[in-house]
Amino acid sequence: MITDPVPRAAAKRREYDRSDAIVTVPLAQDAQIPTLALAIAEAMRTGKMPAVARAGSALLAALSEFYGVPAPPLRMLGVRPHRVTSGVCTYQLFGDYTPSTQRIRVWMRTAIREKVSSPKALLNTLLHEFCHHLDCTRLACPESYHTRGFFTRIDHLYHHALATPLERRRPLRWIKRGAVWSVDWRLLARR
Repeated sequence: MITDPVPRAAAKRREYDRSDAIVTVPLAQDAQIPTLALAIAEAMRTGKMPAVARAGSALLAALSEFYGVPAPPLRMLGVRPHRVTSGVCTYQLFGDYTPSTQRIRVWMRTAIREKVSSPKALLNTLLHEFCHHLDCTRLACPESYHTRGFFTRIDHLYHHALATPLERRRPLRWIKRGAVWSVDWRLLARR
């Protein structure tokens, strides 16, 4: 995970800083979200796009109800769009969010082998795009920058959806790389 660089324009920089400062979101205390995340994993085992789309839409509807935002429509798609350069996959799109339509699109098959992706990868992508939706509809961050706060919010939702016990959750560790921040996975692996 790599953040967007800080924008130069003052108004955009204020939004970026506001997003960066929001490092958590309230989480539902019942088991509904983890149950719906399990339903996505079950649907993915079938490999059937309509079943995965229904399970993903149910999760988005529950999250939207909890946060008091409109439920974004979900389009579940097949093989991830990708680019291959000199025989190496150099880019692939896991999902996207369109603020003007509030629509989320997620691709459920890997770019090169065209296999159904892992349930955790799809869940993470779905929550990433939902966090863009929250930014635009609830958090007054219409540009929805990829900030440390943005990625931390996804991490909180992700571990909540997986029902990861608090003692097993590890905070993201960031290191500065020029104009951006990236997660240092080596530090994250240490206890």
